[in-house]
Order: sequence, then C-alpha cells, then structure tokens
Amino acid sequence: MTSDTTALAAAIGHRIKDERHSRSLTLDQLADAAGVSRRMLINVEQGATNPSVGTLLRLSDALGIGLPSLVESPSPKPVTVTRNGEGAALWTSEAGGKGTLVAGSESPDVVELWDWTFVPGDRHESEPHSKGTKEFLQVRQGSITVQVGEQSIVLQTGDAVSFPGDVAHSYTNVSRKPATFTMAVFEPGVGPNHREAATNE
Repeated sequence: MTSDTTALAAAIGHRIKDERHSRSLTLDQLADAAGVSRRMLINVEQGATNPSVGTLLRLSDALGIGLPSLVESPSPKPVTVTRNGEGAALWTSEAGGKGTLVAGSESPDVVELWDWTFVPGDRHESEPHSKGTKEFLQVRQGSITVQVGEQSIVLQTGDAVSFPGDVAHSYTNVSRKPATFTMAVFEPGVGPNHREAATNE
C-alpha cells in the first residue's frame, strides 16, 4: 500500500472499531453480521489491509451507517467541501485506475458521489447492494461498458445511465483510451433496524 492508502486504511479501521465498540459488538458479532471473516475484520480494524469496496459496504451496513461515514469525520458539517485530490480512493487497479468517494450523506438514506478513472482494460465488478439501491452514471470522457445483470450497455462521452444497484453489475473500459465517469449511488434505509422495519411493513 502507498502512504496515502495506508493512512486511509488506518482511518477506516479506527472508525470501524469505534463504531463496533459504541454498539458493544464483539469481533465475531460484527463479522457474522457483515458476512466477513473474523481475520478480515481484525485486519481491517488494524489498518493492515486495503479492503474492497464490497467489504466496506457490508461492514458499514452491518453497523447501520453509510459507506461515506467510514471515511468522513464522525461529526459532519452542514456544508462539506472536498477539494480536488482530497477524496477517499477506495478502489485502485494495478494499471493505475482509481475510484474515489468524493462526497456522501449519512444513514438512513445514503447518497454517495464517486469519481472514477479507468485506464484501458480496467474492470470493476460489484455484488448486489441492499434492496432498493439505485445507481446513476455519466461518462465524462472515453467509453465505458456497464453490465447490469444480463444487459450490457456501452456509454460514450456525455452518455448517462440509471439502473438498480441491487443486482450484480460491473463497469469495464474495453477501449484503448482512458475513461472518466461520475457515479452517484442512492441506498435507502441503511442499517439492520431500517431493513427490519421495511420487511415488517
């Protein structure tokens, strides 16, 4: 890990540990609720690993907070500014691609704003998010292929798409040029309590 990713991993690990302790959860209880191994959770809390976006989503949902809350200050401000280059790079590819969370809201209805750069050949696969999640994506430069379930959509510069995020989906740059795109994710009712309430309605 680079110094930036090491610092981010340490900050995320500290926040997860604090949130777990504030809920009086053991390592085993949180690991079980999130569907991750105890060893993985220990490594995340110690900042010893750079967890995948999927792992962070499972942990944040199990804690009842949104993904943005893992990388932002525990005391959000009414107006939050993220300067160029200050976002949390939560995904990187070996070739140099990057997925950066630049803004977000708190639970229960979480909105995430992402900035992505894909070099040729980059691919990011996402497991289904929680029920009701929506994703919105617009290509700023280049071309991106979005796979939603069995449907494949090729987007060029300026094109946009919205789709349900609660099915398996992926983004790929199959072109020979870099591509950049902006993505927003809306995840309603984050957290076990909200999920149970929705189930009982």
